[in-house]
Amino acid sequence: MQEVESLLSHICGPEDVKRLNLPELNRLAAEIRETIVSTVSRNGGHLASNLGVVELTIALHRVFGSPKDKIVWDVGHQCYAHKLLTGRLDAFSGLRKMGGLAGFPKGSESPHDAFNTGHASTSISAALGLLAGDRMQGGDAMAVAVIGDGALTGGAAYEGLSHAGQLGLPLVVILNDNKMSIGANVGGLSKYLSRLSMKARYQRFRRRFDAMAKRLPFVGDIFFEAVVRLKRAVKAVFYTDNFFVDLGFEYVGPIDGHNLSALIRVFEDVRKLGRPVVIHVITRKGKGYGYAEDDPGSYHGVGAFSVAGGLKVGPPALSSDGPTFTEAFGAAVLAAAEGDAKVAAITAAMEKGTGLSPFKKALPARFFDVGIAEEHALIFAAGLAAQGLKPVAAIYSTFIQRSIDQIIHDVSLQNLPVILALDRSGFVGEDGETHQGLFDIALFRPVPNMTILAPAGESELRLMLNWALAPALAAAGSPPVRGPIAIRYPKGRCPGEIPEFSQALEKGRGVWIRGGLGLSGAGRAVAPFGATASDSAIAESPVCLAFTGGLYREVRDAAERLAARGIGAVDLYNLRFLKPIDEDYLAEIMNRYALTVFIEEGIRAGGFGEYAAELALRRNCAGNVLVLAVPEHFVSLGTRQELIRMNGLDGEGIAAGVLGALR
Repeated sequence: MQEVESLLSHICGPEDVKRLNLPELNRLAAEIRETIVSTVSRNGGHLASNLGVVELTIALHRVFGSPKDKIVWDVGHQCYAHKLLTGRLDAFSGLRKMGGLAGFPKGSESPHDAFNTGHASTSISAALGLLAGDRMQGGDAMAVAVIGDGALTGGAAYEGLSHAGQLGLPLVVILNDNKMSIGANVGGLSKYLSRLSMKARYQRFRRRFDAMAKRLPFVGDIFFEAVVRLKRAVKAVFYTDNFFVDLGFEYVGPIDGHNLSALIRVFEDVRKLGRPVVIHVITRKGKGYGYAEDDPGSYHGVGAFSVAGGLKVGPPALSSDGPTFTEAFGAAVLAAAEGDAKVAAITAAMEKGTGLSPFKKALPARFFDVGIAEEHALIFAAGLAAQGLKPVAAIYSTFIQRSIDQIIHDVSLQNLPVILALDRSGFVGEDGETHQGLFDIALFRPVPNMTILAPAGESELRLMLNWALAPALAAAGSPPVRGPIAIRYPKGRCPGEIPEFSQALEKGRGVWIRGGLGLSGAGRAVAPFGATASDSAIAESPVCLAFTGGLYREVRDAAERLAARGIGAVDLYNLRFLKPIDEDYLAEIMNRYALTVFIEEGIRAGGFGEYAAELALRRNCAGNVLVLAVPEHFVSLGTRQELIRMNGLDGEGIAAGVLGALR
């Protein structure tokens, strides 16, 4: 039997898509799905969301003219088919790998990526800005925003919709309604979209009349105008509560998002409207790959897996020291809530990602998933705290950036005891620049009343959470309160437990893993890493490695490497508190050590290390200070370990920095 020639291999850009007939386009959709599943099974990535928009993407490139016409993908984790149709097939095997294709739209990668995205609810505003900018310069390009029903829970989307209706420009908003965001959609919007999906009577009526009117000889145009007026009357009877129409949009839908001929026909009609329009498209997440269709939540963001067997038959898990920090947090917050009825958990469409699924199952009345609405999550948490409850808001570090004003204005200004569990702080890896959690220390350190903690392991995370939930002793006549507390921890597994991780917290101070030169709170008097029996007689250590908890393994490795180079007297200080700081104690450390190295998994500018260096100058400390942190740039693709190494924060990089400073 003759092998069928691949269509995808001949697609160098959207113009090639326009030359295919409908059967060929359907074949192309199948090939795209096969390529996506195969590549993601090796590299990891966003699977279910990409499989759900294959036909939608093909139809967009068949009708619109990218890159002149601008297509903006909200969040952007559904752009794999778009990349394949815009000349990136040969590079697709390197998806989400260092030096390879990004998993999100990236303008530096292709002119077809009209706008960089990675966070939710931004596409409508961005596409409207692109469209308005084009019109201001005399252009006639189209702009399309593709937004999911999950992203439509974000407030920024409504701001964009409101302005678009006001301007009246021909913005095309495609509402990709797959009944599921990263977590199950919640709230009134989901129910509203379900009602719209049920009201297909008006749309069927409208399409039939439009088609009939246009076919009438001689009087077609006149009759069509009469039909338009009639449609408005019919709409008033059958379709009275369309939110998008009230904002000034034409509404089309719902449409089967996997029916290529229907999508192409509607897109061609919409191009001629000349006004803002919302196209409501119904798709199925995971379409074409059974495991992802049956369980789209588990197949949203995946690591490597077996195509034939799915996630459960994927590659064996790497050996690990303990649970992930996320799992450790999930267990700790559930245990705390079971012992304290005032504890509540909040997440923003990340129930599974933040480890809160066990909490939801055990204590559903105290679990709140607010959807992709981080700003609301923090104000809501502030309201709970003002009522005497103990809200714990678990949000990825990269997404907490969306709610800085709420943290300052609604939480910290009132000194409310809201706990922020900042998952994926530091290097996150393959999702690229938009998902790194490197800015939280610099963002939160200047905020009054804020406490910032960084655990190194499972027991320390649990210790910090329990400390945060326990009210502090207050002055007589004042209610006990700790104020807002952020606990930042990385995406990764906890290291093996050591006794120091379980030492009680002392506000403003860290814990000594090794050494301490007789300082109060110092650890056990033991020989440095890699020391021989004769080395144990060393009276003082010239170097102190002070680090944020997530870098414990790297700092320990650095100490071993330094010992191998003849510098065995290296002490390790786990900072624990990044704010507030016992400045007298920290200054004493910088006085006693010839070199204090601050090693921080965060951006250097405005971070802890810069603060400590300033303190050393202010206090005229005798020792030298070295700051090892992330330079001021946006960190790109790579595994967490690759990024740690690339930024000089692995054991080898830390050791090299120390040797350079000592020289």
